[in-house]
Amino acid sequence: MNYNWDWGVFFKSTGIGNEIYLDWFVTGLGWTIAIALAGWLIALLLGSLLGVMRTVPNRWISGFATCYVELFRNVPLLVQLFLWYFLVPDLLPEPLEMWFKQDLNPATSAFISVVVCLGLFTAARVCEQVRTGIQALPKGQLAAGYALGFRLPQIYANVLLPQAFRIIIPPLTSEFLNIFKNSSVASLIGLMELLAQTKQTAEFSANLFEAFTLATLIYFTLNMSLMLLMRLIEKKVAVPGLIAVGGK
Repeated sequence: MNYNWDWGVFFKSTGIGNEIYLDWFVTGLGWTIAIALAGWLIALLLGSLLGVMRTVPNRWISGFATCYVELFRNVPLLVQLFLWYFLVPDLLPEPLEMWFKQDLNPATSAFISVVVCLGLFTAARVCEQVRTGIQALPKGQLAAGYALGFRLPQIYANVLLPQAFRIIIPPLTSEFLNIFKNSSVASLIGLMELLAQTKQTAEFSANLFEAFTLATLIYFTLNMSLMLLMRLIEKKVAVPGLIAVGGK
């Protein structure tokens, strides 16, 4: 392929103030990390609660959690994002609607929409991981908790969940990485995260290959770093005899 690579393009002026193209990537990476971490916080807390609800001996509570999972897991993420950004604000009370549409900065309103969307979407997947982890534990764990005089919430908090989370760290790692990759959908509602900044750089500079190569390297490095961090956590919290560590 007869193509002249120009890696120095990232240090050239964008023509907007004193910004260089690398500044756009740094800004986009910041938005990507903020979206992913905020969305993951929602997903982990809500998903854990729903996972517990799916395993309690109450069919109404478990049924509600099951309906949530089926709804959010089977509607495409892109459809959910457009619903949260374009439709849901119109259903809010008028003061909240005006606050969201007019008072907030467009980037902030887009950020809120994509964080809520990713958090609720990923919560359905985390729920299934937590449910699987709890159900993988021996049945005697629940009986032992009752024998010690614990109530059901105490059994979950002190007996079942601490063990279940140790089991499901590998699949939770996958969900954590997915939320970073899924954050790229934010570009479709105008939030200038990493993918949007990459496309903008490619259009302004006409250096498409360099822009997307750098974006690929950033995503790869970020996800590899997170994966190694989660692997260290998995080894740190492992209970000998409960789960295999590091694929051994």
